[in-house]
Amino acid sequence: MSLSAVTSRALSGIDAPEVVVEVLLSNGLPGISIIGLAEAAVREAKDRVRGALISSGFKIPQRRVTINLAPADLPKSGARLDLPIALGILAASGQIPLERLQLFEVIGELALDGSIRKIRGVLPSSLQARDANRALILPAENGVEASHVSGLEFYCAENLREVVSFIVDEEPLPSTPADSVEGVRQPAPDMSQVRGQQTARRALEVAAAGGHNLLMVGPPGTGKTLLASTMPGILPKMDEQEALESATIYSINTPHFDPSHWGIRPFRNPHHTASAVALVGGGGRPRPGEISLSHHGVLFLDELPEFSRNVLEVLREPMESGSITISRAAAQVEFPARFQLIAAMNPCPCGYLGDRSGRCHCTPDQIQRYRGKISGPLLDRIDLQIEVARIPSAILTGEREFSVEDSEIVRLRVEQSRERQLGRQGISNNQLQGDQLKEVCGLGTEEQQFLVDAIDSLGLSARAYHRVLRVARTIADLAKDEWVGMNHIAEAFLFRKMDRPEP
Repeated sequence: MSLSAVTSRALSGIDAPEVVVEVLLSNGLPGISIIGLAEAAVREAKDRVRGALISSGFKIPQRRVTINLAPADLPKSGARLDLPIALGILAASGQIPLERLQLFEVIGELALDGSIRKIRGVLPSSLQARDANRALILPAENGVEASHVSGLEFYCAENLREVVSFIVDEEPLPSTPADSVEGVRQPAPDMSQVRGQQTARRALEVAAAGGHNLLMVGPPGTGKTLLASTMPGILPKMDEQEALESATIYSINTPHFDPSHWGIRPFRNPHHTASAVALVGGGGRPRPGEISLSHHGVLFLDELPEFSRNVLEVLREPMESGSITISRAAAQVEFPARFQLIAAMNPCPCGYLGDRSGRCHCTPDQIQRYRGKISGPLLDRIDLQIEVARIPSAILTGEREFSVEDSEIVRLRVEQSRERQLGRQGISNNQLQGDQLKEVCGLGTEEQQFLVDAIDSLGLSARAYHRVLRVARTIADLAKDEWVGMNHIAEAFLFRKMDRPEP
C-alpha cells in the first residue's frame, strides 16, 4: 500500500479553502475512484488525468487508486484539482519524490495531451498560499494574475512534464510570465467634456469625496449618462488592498484576467432588464452579481424606474452593509459589495416634466405611479438627489464662455477630502454611524435646531437625517472646515430633490 498527499485550493465564494488531495494505491482491480464531495467536473478528472499521464510518457499504476479530497464536507467543483491529482498518483507510485512535492501548493486543469490550461480563481488561491507560506505551482496563462500578489513565490508551467522535471530534477520553472506587460485601458470620460451643469458637477464631487450615493433626475439629453461616466475619473486612486479585493471578484467570475484593469475602479452599467440574480449574484454555484463586480467602484443604474421593483429592493441591504450573503441548499456564500450607486431617471413617463418646451402632458396620477416604482426606503438610502435641467444652447455652441475643470483637478480635491476623513475617523463619511457621526460633526445649538426644523418640515426619516448630516460633513471637508456649519447643512438639503414636493 502506498500513500501520498498534495496540497491544493478549492473555491468558495471569494475564499480558497485548502484541499488535501490524498492518493492511495492498494490491491484490487485497476481503476481510479474519487471521493470527497466532488462535483461532476471533478469526478471526470480521472479520465483527463489518465490521458495526460499517458501522453506525457508516465506509467499508470496497475493497482486500485483511491483519491480522497479532504475535507470531505467541502464541495469541490471545476477542473482545478487535475494537476494535484496527477502529481499525487505519480508520488504514490514512486515516480516523483513526495518530500519535495509537499513544499508546494498546486492548481491547474489538465488537457489530454498533458498541457496545463488556465483556471479561474487564481487570485484568492495565490493570497491564501502566500499567507500559508507556501510556493504555488500554477498554469502559465495564470501567471500574470498571480504576479499581482506581492510576497508570493510562484512557478508557471506549460505542461505536466515541466512540473515533474521541476520536482524531480529541480529544473527551473519561470516565476515571471513572459507576457506580464500590462496593457493600457482607455481613459474614462473627463469632466471637462461636460458643458454647464454646475450643480450636477458639484454633486458628483461631493458624492466622490464622501462615498455617497447619487440620483440624477432630468429630461432626456441633459447629460446624465455622461456625468455618471465621469465618476471613476474623480474617485481616489485604489490602494493595493482595494485593487486586490476588486480583482479577486473578477478572478472567480472568469479565467480571463485583464491586467489593464488592475487598479482601475470598476464602472458597471447593467441594462434595466437585468434580473435580481444578475444584480446581486446567485446561481446553483453562487457567482458574484453586478453589485459585487462594482466593489470599490461605481454601479450606474440608468432609467431607474424601468428596473423591476423587486430587483431594486434587493439593493437595500447591501447598500447599508457593504456585502451580500447568498444562501443555497448546498452552501452559503458572502460576497463584498461596497459600491457607490449612481442612478438616473426621467422626471415623468414622457420625460419632459418641467421642461421649457412645455411638451409634457402627463397627468399627476401618471407621474405619481411612475415615481412610485422607486420605494421610499430605497430613496432614503440615496444621499444626493439632484435635478439635471436642459442646457441652454448658448453653452452648447460655445457662445457663452465659462471655466471648466478637468477630472484631475477635481480628483485632487476629492483625495484631499478622503485623506482628512481617514485621518480623523479611519473610514469615509458615508460609513459614519451613531455616536461617531455625532462626534465627528459636532453641531452647535443653532446648527442643530436648523437641521431638526428642516427635517420636520420635509417629513424625513431618521435615516435621511443621518444621511444629510454625513453629506454636510463631506461638504465641510471639501471646504477644509473643521466643523459643520449652517452653510454646509443648507447645501446638503439642496441635494435632496426628491424630498421636496413638486410646485
